[in-house]
Amino acid sequence: MSQPTPRSDSRAEYRTPTFTPNKRLDLDEVLAVLKHEKLVSDIDAKRVHASGKTTVGRSEVHPLVVIANSKLALPGQPGKVLTLEVLTAWLAHHAHLPHMRIDPTKIDIARVGQVITQTYAQRYRILPLEVDELSITIATSEPFDTRWLSDLAHLLRREVKRVVANPIDVNRFLMEFYGVTRAVRQAKDAGEERDPASQLLNFEQLVELGKSGEVAAEDHHVVRIVDWLLQYAYEQRASDIHLEPRRDISGVRFRIDGVLHRVFELPTAVMQAVTARVKILGRMDIAERRRPQDGRIKMRMPGGREVEMRLSIMPTAFGEKCVMRLFDPELVLKGFSELGLSPQEDVVWRRMVERPHGIVLVTGPTGSGKTTTLYSTLKYLATPDLNVCTVEDPIEMVVPEFNQMQVQVNIDLTFAAGVRTLMRQDPDIIMVGEIRDLATAEMAVQAALTGHLVLSTLHTNDAPSSVTRLMDLGVPHFLIQSTLAGVVAQRLVRRLCPHCRAPGPLDERKWRLLTQDHPVEFVPRAMRAVGCADCRKTGYLGRVAIYEMMPISNTLRGLIAPDQDLVKFRAAAMAEGLRPLNLSAAQQVANGITTLEEALSVLPPV
Repeated sequence: MSQPTPRSDSRAEYRTPTFTPNKRLDLDEVLAVLKHEKLVSDIDAKRVHASGKTTVGRSEVHPLVVIANSKLALPGQPGKVLTLEVLTAWLAHHAHLPHMRIDPTKIDIARVGQVITQTYAQRYRILPLEVDELSITIATSEPFDTRWLSDLAHLLRREVKRVVANPIDVNRFLMEFYGVTRAVRQAKDAGEERDPASQLLNFEQLVELGKSGEVAAEDHHVVRIVDWLLQYAYEQRASDIHLEPRRDISGVRFRIDGVLHRVFELPTAVMQAVTARVKILGRMDIAERRRPQDGRIKMRMPGGREVEMRLSIMPTAFGEKCVMRLFDPELVLKGFSELGLSPQEDVVWRRMVERPHGIVLVTGPTGSGKTTTLYSTLKYLATPDLNVCTVEDPIEMVVPEFNQMQVQVNIDLTFAAGVRTLMRQDPDIIMVGEIRDLATAEMAVQAALTGHLVLSTLHTNDAPSSVTRLMDLGVPHFLIQSTLAGVVAQRLVRRLCPHCRAPGPLDERKWRLLTQDHPVEFVPRAMRAVGCADCRKTGYLGRVAIYEMMPISNTLRGLIAPDQDLVKFRAAAMAEGLRPLNLSAAQQVANGITTLEEALSVLPPV
């Protein structure tokens, strides 16, 4: 605390406002410091004080939350407000401690939940984040309240490292982490009380005397674990959840922006119960553990949004592995203008899909965004005066505007049989999930010849190769000439995090490798991935598509022949304006959207 200094307009002593040690934050103290630093005006401070006076006293709302809820403008910074994270960083600066955004995917919940009791953690508003043999990292929203510090260091015999996190995250994860840890422990204990003769299906059967059998899937602790996992994955923007059984401790991984992150560990007995619970929700046979199974779940999140999940169960050496793919309608069913097409690509794509008949193909590997492109396009085309029908394996997402059919090979309902049926349903547009054999390709060609627009996917590295692929399947070249309207190849590249990206040096060798020495009309601007709390230290946040558009012109039709020369065909397509994937990626690099390394990692080999 600084020495008293006389005020210019009175003899009263004036002391610089500060925070009281060994005490929780007080709203008046926080406002006084903010006013002194001219971050809050007197008028705003009085308004916040009036709105928070009774609230804080009644329900112990954290002062920073009260101030953040008022959405006060930052002086001298138009458009910016005192958000909770800005206030937390400001508080950390005053406490001379690091500010941290809690990333739950980086926390070993099972381990940290056993270090401090939930009652003790809630009393002091602290949350253990990381523990090792020498130290423990604790997040707190009350950095000046250190009454617990010496006791905890003495009890744990470790150095205590403190970081400041926003109070909402601390309170929320306190409830979630300890709730899940308790549910896992109770589910495991419940399993140990059951009949040990009931053994898990395991190809490496390891018999340990005194160990338990299965945990019941209907156990309310298991139900809580599954509910938490599904909601947690949705909040973390995961596209897939992997439940992977191992001998003793099984893992849970989330795929976020195309990269897998290990987020949780469960005892294998509990993992098997969790998998069984998922199978029940997906209406699968829980007694069958030897064969693969597929299913689906529709969830309603606390906010009311509905999310569909596709389930796949596969037997492995230590039990059943479960992969759940999440389909958020707001992500899968993007508006046509949200697909990330450039103005030129948008014109070309609309011209291809707005024609009355023909085949339009979307190519690329699994996970390249083909489903999003097709569904968004169909949603755009599905007007009330058109009959849009699909045959899929499986149905990725149920959409009311489409008539969707599920392939069922066990009753001979294949893609080809499905298209044959749809042609008798008076369709205008047919979407075939994938052309993977000659029978399906022939039915797609027949549908196009009889006046229908057919959209489908194919697995090829680029757009020109799709013509060769169709002929490899056995489709005659003259039928491809007559029906193929256009091909789009695509990939997904991770988008640089807007919060931490920074300019970096341009690697000339990688730039030449990316552009393959083609002349480009744009100036390269290299950016680098830095990493921050918003992007989990990866430097990337979200993904963006890159496209290779190839409408089939009369010139290209003339080059489709039994002895197809792919090199000559590709050159002719480029002469007509085809911009290959690598140049589309180079454009995104030049725009500062992604990095050279990321673009090169997703492109097909040169």
